[in-house]
Amino acid sequence: MTPARSKLLSTLAAGLLALPGGGASAQTFPAKPIRIVIPFVAGGASDIVGRLLGQKFQESFGQPALVENRPGANGALAAEFVAKAEPDGHTILIGSIGVFSINDAVHKDALRYRALRDFAPITLAVTSPSVLIARPDFPAGSLKEMLEFARRNPGKLSFCSGGAGSSDHLAAELFKQAAGIFAVHVPYRGGAACQTDVMGGQIDFSFQNMGAVTGYIKAGRMKAFAVTTAKRHAQLPQVPTTAEAGLPDVVITTWQAVAAPAKTPPEVVARLNDAAVRALRSPDVRDKLSQMGFDVVAGSADEFGRFMKAEVERWTRVVDSRGIKPD
Repeated sequence: MTPARSKLLSTLAAGLLALPGGGASAQTFPAKPIRIVIPFVAGGASDIVGRLLGQKFQESFGQPALVENRPGANGALAAEFVAKAEPDGHTILIGSIGVFSINDAVHKDALRYRALRDFAPITLAVTSPSVLIARPDFPAGSLKEMLEFARRNPGKLSFCSGGAGSSDHLAAELFKQAAGIFAVHVPYRGGAACQTDVMGGQIDFSFQNMGAVTGYIKAGRMKAFAVTTAKRHAQLPQVPTTAEAGLPDVVITTWQAVAAPAKTPPEVVARLNDAAVRALRSPDVRDKLSQMGFDVVAGSADEFGRFMKAEVERWTRVVDSRGIKPD
C-alpha cells in the first residue's frame, strides 16, 4: 500500500468514527448493557443509590443495567477499574465522598487514580449527614453520657469504618480529637459489615451515612447519639446534632455521585446526566431516598465537577492540618 493510499484510508476511517454509528455517540449510545460499578459491598449507601438508578436506566435506555459490587481499599479498587474502562459510557461508577475526594487527600502518595483527572463527572446524586451510631446495649443514653463513659474507660471502646481513610473513619478521628477521647479503630471493607457488627454488639460505635442506617435506628436495632449537621434532620428529628453537644467542628455531609471514565464523549455524558437526573427526581425514587435520609441533588455535570474539586481541596486541608494517616 502506498503512503498516499494509507493516509487516505486513515482519513476516511476518522471521518466514519465521527458519523452516527461510528464510535460512541449520543445516537448510538447505549449499544450494550450498562455496567454500574459500586465500590463497596451490597447494602451500603452507594449500593442503594446505584440499584435505584439501575432500575431507571433500564427503562430510559432499553438496555440492561448490571450492578457490580467491587469492594476493597476504600473504593479505590473499583475506582481504578472504572477509570481504566473504555470511555464509551457503558461503564460508570457510583461512588462516595471517599472515592471522589477523601482518597485523593489521604492516599495521595499511593493512589493509582485521581478523581479530578480520571473521571468525567455526571451528577452529584444525593447528600446525607452521618450519624453517630452505637450498639443497642451501649451503657449510655446520650452523647454526653457516651463521652463521660469513654473518658472513664480510655482505650476500651472500639469503632468501625468502611475502611482506613474512609469518610466515616475521618469523621470518627475528628470526633475523637474534638471530644478528647481514645477508641480503637476497626476498618471493614464497606459500611454494611460495620453496621452489622455494631448492631450485633461486636463494635461499640461508628459514624455511618444516615441513608444507610435510618431504618435500623427507627427499628431500635442501634442507638443514634448525634447527626453531623448544624441543624437536626427531618428524618431523625429526635436525634441531636454534634454541634448541640458542643462539637461544632464535627459537621460533615457525606454524598454519593455518578461518574464515567475520563474522555467519555460529552454527548454521552449529557445523555447519562439526563437519565440520572430524571431517575433521581422521579417521585418514587425521590421518596425512597428521602425516607432513608438522603437529600436528592441531581444537578448538572459541570456543577458536580466544581463540587468535586472543592471537596478534594477541603479534605486535603483537613487531612494535612490534622495529620491524619491511613492505617
